[in-house]
Amino acid sequence: MIEIVCHRGANEYAPENSYPAAQRCIDWGVDYVEIDVRTSRDGVMYLFHNPDVDRTTNGMGLFDELTSTIIDTLDIGSRFSPEYANEPIPRLDAFLHWIKGKAKVYFDVKDADHQKLIDLVYQTGFAQDCFFWSGDKEWTLKLRDMAPELPVKINVRNAQETRMAFDRFEMDIIEVGLKNMTVELQKTCRDLGIKIMIYHQQKDPDAFYQVINWNVDMINLNNADAFIEVAQKMGVR
Repeated sequence: MIEIVCHRGANEYAPENSYPAAQRCIDWGVDYVEIDVRTSRDGVMYLFHNPDVDRTTNGMGLFDELTSTIIDTLDIGSRFSPEYANEPIPRLDAFLHWIKGKAKVYFDVKDADHQKLIDLVYQTGFAQDCFFWSGDKEWTLKLRDMAPELPVKINVRNAQETRMAFDRFEMDIIEVGLKNMTVELQKTCRDLGIKIMIYHQQKDPDAFYQVINWNVDMINLNNADAFIEVAQKMGVR
């Protein structure tokens, strides 16, 4: 059965990286909730995407220049909808304790101390229920060195990139856009024992049919409810 990964939670229904967005995913029965991880000036890890807080909160400034005391007062809900007024930015430790047993977690690491994050993953029991990605390849290599047992995802566009990345990262999962999915890439991943995750953010039933017919392991999307409807019609969910 294809595993569903919800991008920043149900971000079209509730504020991204929030408890309500994650709860909607849980209600749908998804497998993974994708969250972005950033760290405050005083070392507290949170769920947050942008380098600054201006787009989604009532505050201003760079996230890593703000202390946790300030971040804890920010509202990420009002700009999305009055329904979510005063919704706080989740602290990562509290969020992991809350979601444990309800869904697995995909960590998109923007800024985090390796050891603190690794320790928290083990403390909350997520070592077998998560995977990691970072846009900083050196961060990923260090994670591989410090905790090689934790699953890592790498973005690729073709089979050649996959083989080159595997030589460097020995990743567990690759992510690829639907338009770049090929038989050669599929075979390469199967030969190397790598899971395939297709990234497709549009609410497009025809694309969902294509993803399922590729027989991949995972899909990363915004509209899990629409995908589940298609998957159920095809008898794969």
